[in-house]
Amino acid sequence: MEEKDYGHKPVLLEECLEALDIKPEGTYLDGTLGRAGHSLAILRRLTTGRLIGVDRDMAAIEAAGERLREFGDRVSLVHGNFSDLGNILQNLGITGIDGMLFDLGVSSPQLDEPRRGFSYMHDAPLDMRMDESAALDACQVVNGWSYEELRRILYEYGEERFAPQIARAIVRRREDKPVSTTGDLAEIIRSAMPPKALREKQHPAKRSFQAIRIAVNGELDALPPMLEAAAASLLPGGRLAVITFHSLEDRIVKQKFRELATGCTCPPEFPVCVCGKKPMLTLVSRKPILSGPAELAENPRARSAKLRVAQRTGF
Repeated sequence: MEEKDYGHKPVLLEECLEALDIKPEGTYLDGTLGRAGHSLAILRRLTTGRLIGVDRDMAAIEAAGERLREFGDRVSLVHGNFSDLGNILQNLGITGIDGMLFDLGVSSPQLDEPRRGFSYMHDAPLDMRMDESAALDACQVVNGWSYEELRRILYEYGEERFAPQIARAIVRRREDKPVSTTGDLAEIIRSAMPPKALREKQHPAKRSFQAIRIAVNGELDALPPMLEAAAASLLPGGRLAVITFHSLEDRIVKQKFRELATGCTCPPEFPVCVCGKKPMLTLVSRKPILSGPAELAENPRARSAKLRVAQRTGF
């Protein structure tokens, strides 16, 4: 039977499969299921092995269930947040994993579906929730957070150099009426930026929308504990692969991998180690793996993707 067209193939697919060093009988976890492209490729390399797919977006779980139906009970799909990784594995009765993959980008269906409110290219209600059952949405952030908080997230999460002007413009506009749609927000952002910035190739609202999305979904806060739980759940020799799409995420992953690969946290002046911490990971590649020219030509969204890989020690 011809497979349904699910759009672009997942980012850095071949590089991820190589990084995971898949064993046909192994147990693997895709912690950011999305369109299940990575999961499908992993399952095709398994014989008696098992795959666990996790996503906070129920629409992704439902779509993956259809796409992966042929693999039956060798697939377990979980609606949840990867920040709760330890409990997810415990509930499934899994004590060790051979490999884990986390693709931290927003999935194409979320970006391309106007009603989800992720895109500045469509006019839609301000939402941006990856999990549509979550309490906090973008409308609450934009209309309820203080000028100081808005400026902070625009600068820290979006690396937006015009954060003060944009935050001021949002606060000024909402004094008249609430900012209710992505179109309203994009227009406010555009109006706050100088003409020179509007002539840049990048859409003027891109960085601000990224910042608000990260704040709504708590994306950066969840990363360090997830990486620690992932490393602790790997079997000896198991691989952990993480794809990031902007510098803040990549910096957190790089630092946490380095910390878990170092072990000892004693000050350098201590003559001997007293903390007793041992390295949990070994870095497979010290530099991130990037997309090649062929993938970039096919999928421009892959341009900012970086893959970092580490391996569990003790084998």
